[in-house]
Amino acid sequence: MSAPTPASTPTVHGQTVDDQTRCVHYHSAVDVVAIQFHCCRRFYPCYQCHAQAEAHPATQWPADEWDHPAILCGVCRTSIGIRSYQAIHACPTCTAPFNDACALHAAFYFAGPDPDPTIWSSAPI
Repeated sequence: MSAPTPASTPTVHGQTVDDQTRCVHYHSAVDVVAIQFHCCRRFYPCYQCHAQAEAHPATQWPADEWDHPAILCGVCRTSIGIRSYQAIHACPTCTAPFNDACALHAAFYFAGPDPDPTIWSSAPI
C-alpha cells in the first residue's frame, strides 16, 4: 500500500496539537492515529474530540465493515483498515509505533467483540 498524495489526505478535525494527529486529550509520542467516525465519516484523533466538535452522538463501526480504511497514520498519512489496525502495533508503511493502550477505548469506535487482548500490550493510557 502506498502513502496517499497530499491532495487525497483527509482532514483531521478536533483539537489537534500537531500535524501528526495528536490532540489535547492524547499527545504522547505514540498517539499518532486518527479515526474516521462511522456516523459522520470525519476523522478525529479521539472520541473526546468528536464529542466536543459534533452535535450528534458517535456510532460504532459494525464488524462487517471492519475492512474499511478508517484509521489514519498521523506520521505518513496511510489509511489502514480497522481489522488490520487491531492486529498491528505500528504503521505498516512507515513503522511509526501506535499506542497499544488505544485498545482500552475500542468500544467507543468499533461494535462487536473486543480486540484480542493478547495482541495489545498493557501500556498505560
